[in-house]
Amino acid sequence: MLYFFLSNRSFMWTLFLVNLVGTVYGYIWYMPQLEQTPAIYLPFVPDSPTASLFFTVALFGLLIGRGWGLIQALAVMTLFKYGIWAVVMNILTLIVTGHLSWLGWMLVASHFGMAIQGLLYAPFFKVKVIHLMIAATWTLHNEIIDYVYMQYPVYSQLHLYIQEIGYFTFWLSIISIFVTWYMCVRSSRTTWR
Repeated sequence: MLYFFLSNRSFMWTLFLVNLVGTVYGYIWYMPQLEQTPAIYLPFVPDSPTASLFFTVALFGLLIGRGWGLIQALAVMTLFKYGIWAVVMNILTLIVTGHLSWLGWMLVASHFGMAIQGLLYAPFFKVKVIHLMIAATWTLHNEIIDYVYMQYPVYSQLHLYIQEIGYFTFWLSIISIFVTWYMCVRSSRTTWR
């Protein structure tokens, strides 16, 4: 039943458009930080919109009958990672500041949706080990940019906990790599074709 719903072309085109709009909105949301970011770091700062861009491209590939394994690996890995990361950071903002705006709750819902859609569509993807390795390198490299070169996403008063957040994010990356392997690469995984 789930397969027939997720593989419905009208639903997929709707999901494609929702993700496209969300991606554009995400880059707009990051614009104040991007204006202050050195050019060399620009690809690594807008984490969530880049994750949804990977998924948007991967979904488009499914719609036109193309399987771009590297994009699919990046989509699953980064959607899971940044989806979970943003949910945790917004809840942490609530704990630290005592309140979360409607925008914060919208980010919780939309980012949780990002993580879920990556997992739901993973069985449609054809990812090879080399794709996993390249996506893992991208993801771990992003941690260096964020927490060594201090180009992490700006969130309220969370800079006070940046070392703990960096540590959490590193392990979230490791979990995301494992999830991508489990969902997209291992030989006995669930596949929908």
